[in-house]
Amino acid sequence: MNIILISSQSAQAKKIVITKMHFIIFASILLFTVLTSALALNFFSLRYADRIEAPVLKALFVGPQEKRHQKMQMQLNDNLNIMAIKLGKMQAQLMRLNALGTQLLELSDFESEDFMLDQLPGQGGTYADLYAEPLSFKAFEQQLYELSGKIDSQSDLFGALETLLRSEKLSKRVLPSVMPVETDWYSSGFGFRIDPFTGKRALHEGVDFAVKRGTPIRAAAGGVVVFSGRHAQYGKMIEIDHGDDMISRYAHASKLVVETGQIVTQGQKIAEVGSTGRSTGPHLHFEIRHKNIPQNPSRFLKKAS
Repeated sequence: MNIILISSQSAQAKKIVITKMHFIIFASILLFTVLTSALALNFFSLRYADRIEAPVLKALFVGPQEKRHQKMQMQLNDNLNIMAIKLGKMQAQLMRLNALGTQLLELSDFESEDFMLDQLPGQGGTYADLYAEPLSFKAFEQQLYELSGKIDSQSDLFGALETLLRSEKLSKRVLPSVMPVETDWYSSGFGFRIDPFTGKRALHEGVDFAVKRGTPIRAAAGGVVVFSGRHAQYGKMIEIDHGDDMISRYAHASKLVVETGQIVTQGQKIAEVGSTGRSTGPHLHFEIRHKNIPQNPSRFLKKAS
């Protein structure tokens, strides 16, 4: 590009030749000047922002910085609020897990010391800088979300396990499994035997416990007393309905201490041993009947031998 300069004082014109290299140098100088000015203004606005008193300059330099800072602060506050909500939810879940864990320990045979519920589990290992990297907010949020999901799953699992354990424990309480008298053996077992009165072979529908007169008779399981009175052959007798067509029978008692319709618990005293009815001496005749069919009590009693 040629530029011709003409002066009013001189008749001779001057010619300036501008090449491509001149354009490149000029553009580079201009770009360097703009960048330097921008950096200087940015440094000035950050370094002396609190000292600017002129409203125009303050609006020009400080305003954009404050807006960006406020926007970042709002985003940070929003993220913190979200994290606080998730943290509160996890705290509630952990409290429920601790409560369920305590209940499960009470229902099971484990000791609380085996699980150390009152302290954090130990952790350790080597540290390798090669694989170490800072945790970003997004990664932290993802980890928190996954942990919350795992806690939900564990809470549901613990709840189902608690229901099963309670159901099993309840079944044991209503199942006639506790010895009705304090003894480790019975004098006459279940099944066919020689009848002590007739000398003939006959079915013995229960088991006999030969113990002293007046020995407490206790309910083998909880239930409702459906009979408490005198029977022609069983003498003073008590029958307890345990549900599911399961009945336990206590015969030949000397004294009855519960009445028909009364609710009794497992191990509760219901009568005293005697020799009333068709009996040769003080003992307890104990039966378990399911759907009115006699069952072998040895299959149910814990200490029977």
